[in-house]
Amino acid sequence: MSKHRIGRALRAGACAITALLALSVTTTAASSATEPTAPGEASAAAIGLPGPLDDSFYTPPSPLPAGKAGDVIRWRPSIPGLNTLNANAWEVMYLSANALGQPNAVTGTVLVPKGVDPAKAPIVGFAVGTQGPAFKCTPSKAISRGTLYDQPAINDSLSAGYAVAVTDYEGYSSKTTPTYIVGQSMGPAVIDSVRAAQNFSPAKLSKSAKVIFQGYSQGGGGALWAAEKQPSYAPELNLVGAVAGGVPADLNEVAKGLDGYLGFGFLAFAAVGLDSAYPDLKLDSYLNDTGRTELENARKNACVVELLANYPFKKISDYTTSNPLDTPQWQARLAQNKLGANPPKVPVFQYHAAVDEIVNTPQADTLHKTYCGKGVTLQWNTYVAEHLTGIFAGNGDAHKWMTERFAGASAPSNC
Repeated sequence: MSKHRIGRALRAGACAITALLALSVTTTAASSATEPTAPGEASAAAIGLPGPLDDSFYTPPSPLPAGKAGDVIRWRPSIPGLNTLNANAWEVMYLSANALGQPNAVTGTVLVPKGVDPAKAPIVGFAVGTQGPAFKCTPSKAISRGTLYDQPAINDSLSAGYAVAVTDYEGYSSKTTPTYIVGQSMGPAVIDSVRAAQNFSPAKLSKSAKVIFQGYSQGGGGALWAAEKQPSYAPELNLVGAVAGGVPADLNEVAKGLDGYLGFGFLAFAAVGLDSAYPDLKLDSYLNDTGRTELENARKNACVVELLANYPFKKISDYTTSNPLDTPQWQARLAQNKLGANPPKVPVFQYHAAVDEIVNTPQADTLHKTYCGKGVTLQWNTYVAEHLTGIFAGNGDAHKWMTERFAGASAPSNC
């Protein structure tokens, strides 16, 4: 192909993308203009013009607007990568709460399947797995690129006629650090993504819609933290179940399986996430020069591939002058982020890879037994897989379980 033809092809492709974005903005804004303000929306911006359309969208306003958790602060249309043809999508910023219970702002994506009545659609509050500390790893960016590795589960839900609310979790902006793996932050972020989807009038979703929280790995933890917190934090939600795979239920036990092993990068990111959530932990005071350099580089550049490729078999001692995990301050925060103290009031489908080399299986098995002992209706499945293939091994059973819960069937239990 000649240079002139290549140039024309590139220009045509760019024009098509620009036209699609313009059409999405025009259509959504027009729809919004005819909708009354939904109760709970933080401001007129939620149903006014979209924006900003650049990365400043992710930077929370300061001060935050008054409002309730789940109120929409701002929105913009999204071109959702692999779901462009079968779903309408918007990125939203919404009010939520951080690990200390203080108001914050979180971004996420709302997807509504085309060809269904949104007012009758169940809602999946989807918690994604580990993406990485760098801003470029933000889940909503991965959705737009079509690179989200959780995508098959989202596809299943959209194909079944379910709306999906996907949180980015706290801290994804050019000026902040994600509070990775911190359950006290993830739980509200997941719950409030569903509230935001219901509050966002262009999505036309029902406040009484049946809801299920779903996720794998970090997302499995996020789904169960949302389920544990829902009775007191969001009792108005019509929650009917939680689906959680590869759950990091006990961070102390997970850390033991990562220090000096393949997945050390996830342990390092978890330390950064805890420090971001709890300023009293003072991670920097424990780091040596190598630790400061490497963790700063990870904050700026690392997504999940880099976490695996750049830090295999490293040890905490390679990056610190002393181990912060051994201190009372860190142990207290880790204890606050251990699942099991407040078992969900809804049925749970929990699954795990039998030979999980990243999130060790015994600590997840302990959680399942804890839930069973506290009366949770729980289905526990294991699959012949390791962590990454476990993402896909359980998808079919998880989706079937969700379909039955949304249909109102009694939940199974193998406790």
